[in-house]
Amino acid sequence: MDNVLIWDLPTRIGHWMLVVLFVLSYLTGDSESWRLVHVVAGSAMGGVLIFRVFWGVAGTRFARFSSFLFAPRQVYAYLAALVQRKPIYWMGHNPAGGYSIIVMLSLGLAVVGSGLAVYFEVGGDSLERAHDVLSYSMLYVVGVHLLGVIVSSRMHQANLVRSMIDGHKQGRRKRSRGEVPVGSTEIYWVFLLVGCAVTAGLLVMYI
Repeated sequence: MDNVLIWDLPTRIGHWMLVVLFVLSYLTGDSESWRLVHVVAGSAMGGVLIFRVFWGVAGTRFARFSSFLFAPRQVYAYLAALVQRKPIYWMGHNPAGGYSIIVMLSLGLAVVGSGLAVYFEVGGDSLERAHDVLSYSMLYVVGVHLLGVIVSSRMHQANLVRSMIDGHKQGRRKRSRGEVPVGSTEIYWVFLLVGCAVTAGLLVMYI
């Protein structure tokens, strides 16, 4: 088994930016005095999510949606194998993890969109309630995702949190187009990622 670089730098930085921004948004959601911080953090999260959707199409192999859009039977087979303590190892996102990523991205965009509508006083009380429901739903899905990371890490004897920090996982090295990070151009994509977050966060302050 090789120590293979799986997660490119934009994917890793975007992941941890979402973690920080979501936590900050959640903690400031019920405070009127921290309302602007809540809105800016939420808008910045929206910028990161938009970049992630783009990167899911144009990014490297394991960042692309095509690498973790699985058929329901594959999810069932993966979960059944976990229950039987015969886990199936995946180099990128496993089938269950892939679905959780799609759900979190979709919920995240819905949370940001509804939150901005509430901030600009569009939609009334019903939309504000919808924003709250979506936010708690996302918190629940994030919790399930964290539980999955813990279970998978134990079952596969692999530190998946560390993998999202240094980008490496154990597996057989097989080079194919888009598998390795984008090399010297990688930093430019990181700048674009950060730019999306900063622009979205600041834009809401001046509209």
